[in-house]
Amino acid sequence: MTAKRLFDLTLALPGLLALFPVMLIIALCVRMALGPGVLFRQVRPGLHGRPFTILKFRTMRQGEGTDAERLTPFGRFLRASSLDELPELFNVLAGDMSLVGPRPLLMQYLPRYTREQARRHEVLPGITGWAQINGRNATTWEERFALDVWYVDNRSLALDLRILARTVAAVLRRSGVNAPGSATMPEFMGGEARRGKTPWQGRD
Repeated sequence: MTAKRLFDLTLALPGLLALFPVMLIIALCVRMALGPGVLFRQVRPGLHGRPFTILKFRTMRQGEGTDAERLTPFGRFLRASSLDELPELFNVLAGDMSLVGPRPLLMQYLPRYTREQARRHEVLPGITGWAQINGRNATTWEERFALDVWYVDNRSLALDLRILARTVAAVLRRSGVNAPGSATMPEFMGGEARRGKTPWQGRD
């Protein structure tokens, strides 16, 4: 077991136990506000682009419409407070995620990264990360990926502790929750022109 994995388990397990009553209350509120299906499940790329199923509390109504149209007031609160991310602690315990690392995005983005941007998948994705405390969704995709790669090159347990501490402050400020003019974050359509494929392009 690596020091990083031990660090994650040491914090995630007690955190999950302490927050379980809060998660139960949120689950009941989501059920009443949005109907059946409390959890949002989606396949995301993990370490080296390998797929896993991320768990979050639902924040949107089902059906047609844009994200802004389907996002409920209660969902906005969950996102602004980051409470919708709490089920990801189960992903950490399962070893699919870390407490700190680049956020797992969408599978369809994998072939759109430049080789440098794709380096964000050299580590486990995280619940929070260097990009999340340096602008979150208020940054451009290019800025966000540059921050992710900086974390990959400079990661340490001391840096993880610093990021976790600053995450608490960022959540309390509710800063950078939305991209300018967007309810969430606009789709990433691709970086600069790439030569060749990313290492995992074409995998399942």
